[in-house]
Amino acid sequence: MKVIIAEKPSVARNIADALQIKGRKDGYYEGNGYIITWAYGHLLELYDVKDYDEEKASWKLEYFPFIPPTFQYKVKKDRRQGSYKQFMLIKRLISRTDVAEVISACDYDREGQLIADTILLKIGSRKKVYRLLLNEWTGEEVRAGLLRLKDNSELSPLRDAGLSRQWADWLLGINLTSVATLCYQKGARKGALNVGRVLMPTLKIIYDRDQEIAQFQPEDYYKLKARCQTANNDHFEADYYLKSNTFKERSQLDHIAGLLQGKRAKVVKKDVKQKKEYAPLLFNLTHLQGYITSKYRGWTSDKVLKVAQQLYEKKWITYPRTSSVALDESLKQKAEKVLQTLKAGLSYEHKLKFHQSKRVFNNAKVESHSAIIPTYVIPKSFTQDEKIVYEAIRNRFLMQFMPIATYEETVIKLVPYEQVDGFFRAKGKVQLEKGWKEVEDDVSKDVMLPLIHENEDVLLQNVKVEKKQTKPPKPHTEKTLLKVMETCGKHIESSKEGQEENEWLDSILSGYSIGTPATRADTIKKLKKVGYITFKEKNITCTELGKKLVETLPIKELFDLHFTGRLEKALSEIEKNRLHKDVFLTFITKLTGQMVDRMKQSDDVVIKQQSPSLKTNETLGACPRCNHQVIEGKKGFGCSNWKSGCTFVIWKNDRYLAALNKKPTKTMVKSILKHGEAKVKGLKSKKGKSFSAILKYEWKKEEKRYGWTMKFEQKSNQ
Repeated sequence: MKVIIAEKPSVARNIADALQIKGRKDGYYEGNGYIITWAYGHLLELYDVKDYDEEKASWKLEYFPFIPPTFQYKVKKDRRQGSYKQFMLIKRLISRTDVAEVISACDYDREGQLIADTILLKIGSRKKVYRLLLNEWTGEEVRAGLLRLKDNSELSPLRDAGLSRQWADWLLGINLTSVATLCYQKGARKGALNVGRVLMPTLKIIYDRDQEIAQFQPEDYYKLKARCQTANNDHFEADYYLKSNTFKERSQLDHIAGLLQGKRAKVVKKDVKQKKEYAPLLFNLTHLQGYITSKYRGWTSDKVLKVAQQLYEKKWITYPRTSSVALDESLKQKAEKVLQTLKAGLSYEHKLKFHQSKRVFNNAKVESHSAIIPTYVIPKSFTQDEKIVYEAIRNRFLMQFMPIATYEETVIKLVPYEQVDGFFRAKGKVQLEKGWKEVEDDVSKDVMLPLIHENEDVLLQNVKVEKKQTKPPKPHTEKTLLKVMETCGKHIESSKEGQEENEWLDSILSGYSIGTPATRADTIKKLKKVGYITFKEKNITCTELGKKLVETLPIKELFDLHFTGRLEKALSEIEKNRLHKDVFLTFITKLTGQMVDRMKQSDDVVIKQQSPSLKTNETLGACPRCNHQVIEGKKGFGCSNWKSGCTFVIWKNDRYLAALNKKPTKTMVKSILKHGEAKVKGLKSKKGKSFSAILKYEWKKEEKRYGWTMKFEQKSNQ
């Protein structure tokens, strides 16, 4: 027998389906020579400081910097013991005498490697371990992947990069957060001043943009425009140029406008060029997040990642946490199969032609995982959110195999007959071949020019001076912030062919960034949660607390984008086996000590003043198990008698309710405790349809736990 460890239950089910294993047990599948079990993401977490030394349960400055002699792991805390139960199950399955080897089937990235390796290390198993490396969970790919397993030891650089990231973030996060809170937060001890390797430079990006806007001094400038009329009574607008079309002084333009009003000008030059417009590159995660959050209201980068992960686990798209915008050249045949499947029945089907472009297939532009594309599995139904993300990925893939968009650009130069310096210039476009733009029915907003020839005269009408004003930079949005994080500011304004695009892609693939595609959304989410940034519609700005933090903390390296970029690049080098993790961690350990010392020696400044808060434990009803009062806690609505062993609780992140797109409320809990049931509106089915139902939270004798029961109101026949 072979034990396969998947990252999540849904992935384990995909593997079981691919191997036609129907035997579902409690926590695993078994059949056809395989036992397929799963983690719940990270089953293990690093020790807290107090786990190493109980005396350090309360924070004191003299305890820091705290550097563990060795990093140790524990099973994640779970009051329902779900994580512990699953960990012990995995241990028991691997220890079975009929099990000869173990296959790690967690995601092919640092965190996926870490999830399985830390479990196996904690278990202490000596059985042979292999690695299943997949980019999608279709049955065909799972079966093929099991025939080309790698020895797990070959992935040790990936594991070392994951460990280095995790340990470095623990060292910096635990030490700097603890000391910053002790030094700069006064008043009631609630919450903390979170300081981290990725949080701080991201906050600094937002702070810097806020400062640019605050310090911006608008300047007036002027333009001279004319409405031109042709012999056929067609009209177009033209700008007046000298060295440029913007002027600091108005008086000169007013004089020219007076001279030229109602006069004629001659078309002395007409340039017509045919140009090509290539389809935008395939999506990586950062660009997908930027595209969706800028196009649709209410979307965050975190939401995009979650929906993309759902699509991945449902076998509809390839691995989403990628930094690549091209496909590995080995995927040509697979991509052609996907194209043939997707194009059937489309109105532009005849225009979709498979070809092997370097813009699409290029090994030099792929790091670990190829760009995100659909699989050959066509969704039969999905939620509205899934539809938005899936169609964006599908359309971007289809665009690559449509004709190149072409347009004709016309530039007209007009010289007035009046003796004045300078000339007028007009520019317009005509779309010749819509090409890939047809996929999303892209409507051109380009200026159109009427038919006009060289040496033709036009009448200058409505010649007027327009006053303009320079505008400040715009606040960051998630799209612009993610773009800066992707390359620590080393980005180009547009994705065009040539050297600049290559440098931009090389910068992404070298690992010179803030965080990874998988962590950036969570970083933005955490900055908001801890109160360092705020959102106003799509715009992101620093709060007063975030501003004080940037201006006060004496650890300027962590706010430096290039320093942070070098740290992330070092992790990338470990992953590529070019740098040993011990060298990196020695540097981080020394850096942590230096930063802690600097904060201890800094001026006595208050960044965050906490007000004492009165605790109010509103009673929601009587516990159905022991009749004590049920109160609201941070993570759930539970019995106040829990210290004596009562286990009754309704968790705020309850999985059953989450699957119905619902969270428990006080009103719901009160009704359940008083009446034994609650009528709940706004539940959502798997297909995204809203409905109402009556929910009960009852003791399940066979399972020895509380669980949900749903029923529907009977409609009256009257």
